[in-house]
Amino acid sequence: MSSCRKDNFQPTIKQYDSIQIKNYIAANGLTDFLKDTIGGDTTGMYYKIISPGSGPALQYSDKVAFVYTYKTLDGSYVTSDTISNHYFDYVGHIFVNHYPLGMQTAVHNLLKYANASIRVLIPSRLAYGNLGSGSGSSQVANNRIKGNESLDVYIHAINYLPINNAPTNGFPVYDDMVIQNYMKANNLTGYTKTADGLYYSILTPGTGTDAILTTSSITATYTGQLLDGNIFDGSHNGVNIATFAISDLLPGVQEGLQKAVAGTKISMLIPSSIAYGLPGSSGIAPFSCLRFTWQIITVTQ
Repeated sequence: MSSCRKDNFQPTIKQYDSIQIKNYIAANGLTDFLKDTIGGDTTGMYYKIISPGSGPALQYSDKVAFVYTYKTLDGSYVTSDTISNHYFDYVGHIFVNHYPLGMQTAVHNLLKYANASIRVLIPSRLAYGNLGSGSGSSQVANNRIKGNESLDVYIHAINYLPINNAPTNGFPVYDDMVIQNYMKANNLTGYTKTADGLYYSILTPGTGTDAILTTSSITATYTGQLLDGNIFDGSHNGVNIATFAISDLLPGVQEGLQKAVAGTKISMLIPSSIAYGLPGSSGIAPFSCLRFTWQIITVTQ
């Protein structure tokens, strides 16, 4: 009797997530992924350690800095800009900072260490749930994450600050790699590297005779941009001349401008340590490397 058949399978959300993730692994030929069994196989996450880290295990009370990418398993949403996808805060604040709970769990339980990299498949119930995330139509790719969508996440922890805020030495290496990759991708040559990791290039030699010192003032125009090309400061974007006290500028800009005189046009690629540092600034992600172009008009001592 047809009324007695039980083939109308209605999976729970945990079962649905498991089916979607297993199908994704098979369809994409993913290998060496392990199922997270910490805490008694409760998360449903699958992960692969790409690079093991070192040092003490991360605690929820530790600060962590990482770059990340993620996409939905159906490919309808992708965020892959590792120039802007930066996080710096406590491990225990990842979720309250509006990231998926699965990311916080993965960093603490699976990634575990500074300088480690991981790829993790996060079930929808530990991602953005049945409501999804973002605005607009769920049918518009890369506009919002649909409900019940699991995520494919990559996380690379560069460095972390324990509760005593004592940094390790991961950032100089990471920043230099980012800048060198940027130079290669954009065919930039003729740059000189300083001891602080600043890269600079004199685009137009100046004709002035007064050296720029930390006590100097200059009139100039400049453009500041992120390494993904987004201009974060165009208020003096090659047009509006303004006066600046050198001592008021970012440390990396100060160092670069001391290579110039009046009339110089100079390009600088600045590591985060001598830019806005770990916290970042308004509109600038944590530990962002920056590009500046300055045109020096006058120098006053």
